Amino acid sequence: MIARHQTILFIILVVACLGMGGLLWHQLDRAHQRLLKGEDSAPTQAPEIAPAEKATLLVANDADNALITQIQILPLPQDDGVRARLILGKLFDLYDAAGSTHPIAGGAASVAQVFLLPAPRLGAEAASAKRGEFTPHETASAAGSDAAKSDSTGPELAVVNLTANFAASQPSGLEAESLTLLSICGTLHANLPRITQVRFLIDGQTRLTLAGHADLTRTYLAGDSAPAEGGRP
Repeated sequence: MIARHQTILFIILVVACLGMGGLLWHQLDRAHQRLLKGEDSAPTQAPEIAPAEKATLLVANDADNALITQIQILPLPQDDGVRARLILGKLFDLYDAAGSTHPIAGGAASVAQVFLLPAPRLGAEAASAKRGEFTPHETASAAGSDAAKSDSTGPELAVVNLTANFAASQPSGLEAESLTLLSICGTLHANLPRITQVRFLIDGQTRLTLAGHADLTRTYLAGDSAPAEGGRP
């Protein structure tokens, strides 16, 4: 026979269990309602997609040491720096593809950054470089503040930061290296005509040459790198 105090204790435990179960169910229901509200308030609009536009690529052709014009349709955002990077990325994808006319491994990932700055006067810039005052790495890091101060319709300097892997994949030789640089300059100018000058960095640092021959210490004139279709640079 069960003692009276044990019966009372058993009843208390059953009531406590039922109460805890009810409280737990209530908490779960509240959490479920909050989840549903969160889903309802979440934005349903699809993320903005950049409109497709024509991009002009000047593709290097090792067979005749020429730059060939190729039109691509690409989704391009409004920001010029991002546009420049995406367009160069497509150019490098062509170089990385099977059967490329100018094989270089790496593809779009080879373009680390593209900074757009007000174009300096070449005479003053060259003098500063001789005195060791021109440091593309420091200039590129200040691009955000400088770009805001620049004339949106004035000529621009593009600082193209390439990866070390891209430079290591570049076939060595003056003609091959020059074609790579000129195709970059010409492609930038063809799509963003305000880019009149181009300088190059490798992993954010200045470097003497691309792969032993083509000079990376100089400023390239972008407009001089855009020959007629099929012409030599």
